[in-house]
Amino acid sequence: MATQVHAEIGSEVAPGLISTPASPVFGRSGDAAVCASTARSKPKKKLIRRIDRDYSQIVRRSFQAAFVALNVWIGAEFYYWVRQFEPGGRPTSFDRPAGVEGWLPIAALMNLKYFLVTHHVPSLHPAGMFLLIAFLAMSFLFRKAFCSWLCPVGTISEYLWRLGRKLFRRSFFLPPWLDVVLRGLKYLLLGFFVWAVSSMAAGEIAAFMDSPYGVIADVKMLNFFRHMGETGAIVVGILIVASVFIQNFWCRYLCPYGALLGITSLLSPARIRRNPETCIDCAKCAKACPSALPVDKLITIKSAECTGCLECVAVCPAKDALNLTLPRIPALLPKPRAVPTWAMAAGIAVLFFGIVGFAKTAGFWNSHVPRATYEQLIPNADQAQHPMPGGR
Repeated sequence: MATQVHAEIGSEVAPGLISTPASPVFGRSGDAAVCASTARSKPKKKLIRRIDRDYSQIVRRSFQAAFVALNVWIGAEFYYWVRQFEPGGRPTSFDRPAGVEGWLPIAALMNLKYFLVTHHVPSLHPAGMFLLIAFLAMSFLFRKAFCSWLCPVGTISEYLWRLGRKLFRRSFFLPPWLDVVLRGLKYLLLGFFVWAVSSMAAGEIAAFMDSPYGVIADVKMLNFFRHMGETGAIVVGILIVASVFIQNFWCRYLCPYGALLGITSLLSPARIRRNPETCIDCAKCAKACPSALPVDKLITIKSAECTGCLECVAVCPAKDALNLTLPRIPALLPKPRAVPTWAMAAGIAVLFFGIVGFAKTAGFWNSHVPRATYEQLIPNADQAQHPMPGGR
């Protein structure tokens, strides 16, 4: 039984890096362990098997593949657009793809504050702000779905740890105390960025965006990967290797964007809910959870670490035992209502294309920068310095 398995694993845990067969170590998310004797005395439940086929992972991975392809296209288009302004570059028919601003989360956060304070859409890097709004809306309605359904970094991270599991036939986990400490890092990073942005007045944000650095922040980001130094390469290499051994290393411990979306997801009415009457305590859901949440021990998953990936729902063999559901509302929903995969997929698509489509049709999507400005700044992008507080 699930509790017996977790108790046995817990008794064999050694200090340092822990390796287990693909099953997460019980209790590392801070939930109280159930003693093995209680588990032995609990009668085994009869399985009423699901007869419907689960398509959630096929749909989710299709979304992941489509979004990775979109980002590859945007990246290639942006590269050739930038290259035409550099020495030896050739003119191109490509326009600057505003979607590249999705890779500028700090600029998006700054522009969101500017918009909330002034009620004016910023003229520089507005697309990043609209993308941030779309992803926040997804997190409010469908948990941290951006991370597991759309984020290219999250997709790469997921396939790296799956590769590690295939190579080593097991997953690796940090000791519970270290896991908790490291998970706090992404919230500290988020707190720093929120503090920095909140301390800036609207005029200071506008001045930052109008500076040479602000105008070509996207080019600076591209050049970081194109002209990566030794230190940057070592850091990226460490992150890649760590992601092979530890599930979603970057997302779990270091991503401030994910931390923001996770906090937003705490307000979401949609939650993974387990029905203890039909659950057979097989623990397959906890084993499948990429965030290592003890799904088999909780009635409702409220954690900010839940990404709405539906992997736990996909592997559950019992009918109506585990679902992403809306809460009970006496006047409207007398009991929690399950959210089908197609509804979640449609909701994510509607939010993304709806908000992006609105920004485009309303004329808010593209940055309003003269071509001559790019011709002047891009060839000297490496010389553009980050503005100091109070300066340009």
